[in-house]
Amino acid sequence: MNTELFGIIASFVITLLIAIPLGKYLAKMFAGEKIWTDFLKPLERGIFKLSGINPNAPMNWKQFLKAMMTINIFWLIYGFFVFLYQDKLPLNPDGNPGMSADLSFNTIISFVANCNLQDYSGETGATYLTQHFIFMFLHFTSAATGIACGVAVFKAFRDKTTTDLGNFWNYFVKTITRLLLPLSIVVALILTFNGTPSSYAGKDQFMSLQGDTVHLSRGPAAQMIAIKHLGTNGGGWFGANSAHPLENPNYLTNMTEIIAQFIIPVAMILAFGYYIRRKKLGWIIFSVMMLGVLMLMLPTISGELGGNPLIAKMGVTQATGAMEGKEVRFGPTATAYWSTLTTVTSTGSVNGMHDSFMPLTGLWQLLAMMVNGFFGGCGVGLLNYFIYLIIAVFISGLMVGRTPEFLGHKVEAREVKIAALITLLSPFLIMAGTALSSYILVAHPNADWAVKPSAWLNNPDFHGFSEMLYQYASSNANNGSGFEGLGDNNIFWNVSAGLVILFGRFLPIIGPVAIAGLLAQKKYIPESAGTLKVDTLTFGMMTFAVIVVLNALSYFPALALGPIAEYFSMLK
Repeated sequence: MNTELFGIIASFVITLLIAIPLGKYLAKMFAGEKIWTDFLKPLERGIFKLSGINPNAPMNWKQFLKAMMTINIFWLIYGFFVFLYQDKLPLNPDGNPGMSADLSFNTIISFVANCNLQDYSGETGATYLTQHFIFMFLHFTSAATGIACGVAVFKAFRDKTTTDLGNFWNYFVKTITRLLLPLSIVVALILTFNGTPSSYAGKDQFMSLQGDTVHLSRGPAAQMIAIKHLGTNGGGWFGANSAHPLENPNYLTNMTEIIAQFIIPVAMILAFGYYIRRKKLGWIIFSVMMLGVLMLMLPTISGELGGNPLIAKMGVTQATGAMEGKEVRFGPTATAYWSTLTTVTSTGSVNGMHDSFMPLTGLWQLLAMMVNGFFGGCGVGLLNYFIYLIIAVFISGLMVGRTPEFLGHKVEAREVKIAALITLLSPFLIMAGTALSSYILVAHPNADWAVKPSAWLNNPDFHGFSEMLYQYASSNANNGSGFEGLGDNNIFWNVSAGLVILFGRFLPIIGPVAIAGLLAQKKYIPESAGTLKVDTLTFGMMTFAVIVVLNALSYFPALALGPIAEYFSMLK
């Protein structure tokens, strides 16, 4: 027990030791200051020259978002057709088939959106070409897209009054060349030297301990798994994700992967403070987010170590905690720690099966994705939190009878309306999707579909409801993890979840960037004695209260029907 606790404490400390200097580095890099990676400038100039792009051309918020959306739409279109015909393309030594149209639709949206929800099974549903040159490529670009949009918000508040949010292509390319690619090489080497496959060979054959002949997929997995975590992507090479013994062979690789998926979200929060020269604000935001993470993590670890009360009633000793769905090589503590960090960020990778966790752990996992503002994905975590900040500023201004201001800019009706719409978007997508699927399941269980609704759920009652709720919460948060008791590879789930992923990704990016651009255009008002200071612990707690109240009002009824009801039924 003490060893397991030491393991997660060591993981967290190492994460901070990397993230703090990384945050300073990112602030300097995006501000254009001299840094040690400037030796990469000739490579970047070559990329821009080949692409015909002027990286120094200023962009207002509309031009910035236009560039971002244009390239993402292009990836959506070409990736869709590659998945359809992957069986006819090279690098398919295992003879994997092409995807159906609905599965291709879901998959390409999922990976472009940094969600990586996998309705296919990794090693059997995709070829080496699509794994390596579509999935891994999109792991880099989707993370770089989110970070570039985050930096646009940085610049809006550094320059006081401006219409220039920087150049999307400049931020995008630098994110890949100076952040994601170097770190990915380090992580991939650690994984490779610890047993993760890194070749283009086909399936291997061996005899299992019980005498069965097993055909095991391989491939260039280590490279993809590295950026899968660093970019908070989460889409695994293997169907079992990081619970697979080749994707995550031992405790060292487990620590490496959990550290990798958390360092950039933490670093981006601290980079914000350093970039706008308000270091204290960065640390206040970090503290609020970390408080939220601990409030989700501590009961998760406690619940999993406490074991299953139904098994305890059978007289079975659970000295190591609730082991269903856990890998013995990691144990419940490290698995619970992972489950919290993978859901507070948008990573969604798993080293244990979330569907098998205790009911209240499922509650905390759902809440982490519903809040979607505690660190979040690369770059977009701060954008989600920024919406909560605007609402907190507005409410605080009303409470003290002053015009709401944020960092010297008046927050007026237009900005609040955008923030309100983005705030309402997530509950609408999650609740509407869950309501629709529940209605179809109950009213039309035997509809003449390829997969009848009655066959969707492997678990009945409250847990079955949680499986559907989790699917939409994960899709909206661009997380990608799932309660895998849900049979989701069919037209209804592929299309409905795909649409939720699409809206859940791009509208919460467009909204904050638009708000930042609108605020930056306004006249800068220097702080005075009557200014509401946002870099104080008091305002930090006000923002935390806004997060708690908004999400409690939005999601409590649905959570009461799912994991909370399941928990109380277990205690009968």
